[in-house]
Amino acid sequence: MYSKVMSLGIFGLDGYPVVVEADTSQGLPMFDIVGLPDAAVSESRNRVRAAMKNSGYFFPVSRITVNLAPADKRKSGPMYDLPVLLSLLISTLQFRVPMEDKAFIGELSLEGGLRPVTGALSMAIAAKQAGFSELYLPYENAAEASVVEGLSVYGVSTVTALISHLTGKTPLSPCEPAIFEQLDSGEMFDFSDVKGQSAPRRAIEIAVAGGHNLLEIGAPGAGKSMLAKRIPSIMPPMTYAESVETTKIYSVAGALPGNCSLVTTRPFRSPHHTISPAGLSGGGSIPKPGEISLAHNGVLFLDELPEFSRSSMEALRQPVEDDVVTISRATASLTYPCSIMLVAAMNPCPCGNYGSLTKSCSCAPGAVERYLSRISGPLLDRIDLHVEVLPVDYSSISDNTRGESSKAIRDRVLEARDRQTVRFSGFPYRINARIPSSKLSEFCAMTSDAEETLKLAFDRLGLSARAYGKVLKVSRTIADLSGDDIIDRRHVAEAVQYRALDKKYWNR
Repeated sequence: MYSKVMSLGIFGLDGYPVVVEADTSQGLPMFDIVGLPDAAVSESRNRVRAAMKNSGYFFPVSRITVNLAPADKRKSGPMYDLPVLLSLLISTLQFRVPMEDKAFIGELSLEGGLRPVTGALSMAIAAKQAGFSELYLPYENAAEASVVEGLSVYGVSTVTALISHLTGKTPLSPCEPAIFEQLDSGEMFDFSDVKGQSAPRRAIEIAVAGGHNLLEIGAPGAGKSMLAKRIPSIMPPMTYAESVETTKIYSVAGALPGNCSLVTTRPFRSPHHTISPAGLSGGGSIPKPGEISLAHNGVLFLDELPEFSRSSMEALRQPVEDDVVTISRATASLTYPCSIMLVAAMNPCPCGNYGSLTKSCSCAPGAVERYLSRISGPLLDRIDLHVEVLPVDYSSISDNTRGESSKAIRDRVLEARDRQTVRFSGFPYRINARIPSSKLSEFCAMTSDAEETLKLAFDRLGLSARAYGKVLKVSRTIADLSGDDIIDRRHVAEAVQYRALDKKYWNR
C-alpha cells in the first residue's frame, strides 16, 4: 500500500520540501531507501525498525520501498527517520489522519524518542514558504523553529506522544513564538578593565565604528588578546535580520546551543592556529560552514597569526574582500555569508622582543625575517589598520582607576554608525569598510589639504591601490567619529599612521 508524508531537507543554508513516499507490497522482505540518500539516511532503516517495535507497533514483513523526492538532490542526515516511520505506519494501516498541511523532521532513538537535528530554522522557514501550517520536530529544536511567524511549531519528545496528539487522544500545545531580545553589553568583557593602551583602544574604536579589519602587533603579555576579547562589548547590537541569518548558520553547522531560539550576541570566534583551511572556510562532502561563516556579523580573532598555516591564512583573502565564501566539492558547490570583522594578533618575532625599547631580541639572524614573511603581502594589504600594542608600564598597571567603559565607547560607535546608515540609505552596504571603489569619490569627499596629505603618503609609503582605498575608508570613519561631513587633513593623517607598521616590520 502507498503512503506519503511531507518532510524537509537542507542544502547549504536553505531548506526545501521533501516528499517521503512509502510502498509496502508482497515479496521477499526488503527495506530499500532511494532518492540519493547518504549513509546516515540509509541507516535510518535500522532505527525506524527498532523505534516502531519499541513504540508498540509492528514492523511489516514485506517488500518496503521508501522514496525521498526530489530524487535528484542529495539527502543527508538522520532528519528523515520520523517521516519514514509515519509513512510506514500509514501504509500498513496502523495510523490514519489527514497529513496534507503537516511536515515532520526528526532523528529517532531505538526506543522511539526524538533527538535534535541540525538546520531546523532553515527548514522551518522553508515549511512556511511551502504553505505548511504545522511543523513537528524534536523538542530541543522547537524554540529555534518557533522564530518563524505564521507556522505552528510542535516540539515532540517521543513517537508515542506524537501519535497521541495526531489522533486527538493527548493534544500537544504549539511552542510559544520566540521573542527577540538583545543582550546588554554589560554582560560582556569591559574595556574599563584595560590599563593604559590608549593607542590600541583608539584603533579598535575606529575599526568597530567602520567595520574595518585590524592587526595588533606587540610583545607577549602586552594585552593583545585582552583587547580583542572586549571588541564585542562596543559593537552595535544585532538587528533581527542579522540574528536570524547568524542563527541559520549556527543551526546548519550544529553549533547552536540546545533550546536556543536565536543568536542575539555578535559572534566572537577564536580558532586555534592548528586549524586547517577546510576548518576555517568550511568543508565536507556536502560543505558545512567553517569558522569564517560562524563569525558572520561578528569578529573572527586569529591569535598568533604567523603560526597559522600559509594555506589557512591565504584562504582568508577572498572571503574578507567579498563577504562570502564559496566551497566547491564534487557533489555540491555552496556559498555561505561571512561578513566579518577580522582581528589578528601577533608577536613581532619568535621571542617577541623585536623592536622593544626595554628588552633585547634573542632570535637568531634571519629568524625575524622568516617569521614575519609567513604573512603574505596581499593578506597584510587587506587589513585596514595596523596598531602596535606596547607593554604597559608599572604606573599604569598599579593604578586602581578604572579606564573608560565599553558603554562610553559604544555610544560613540553607535553615533558614527548612525551617520553611515543615513549616508548609505538605499545602498546594499551600511558601513564604511564596504564602500565599493566606484563610490569612494562620492562618499569620501576631502578638503584640498587632506588630498595633498594623502598624495604625499601614497608616494612616500608606496601604497597600493587597495591600501589607498583602505586609508580613505578609515579616514571617512575617523571623520564620522568626529562628527564631520568632509574628510580633513587630521583625519587622513591619523588613518595613514595605521598603515605605517608594515614599513617598520616588513619594509614593504
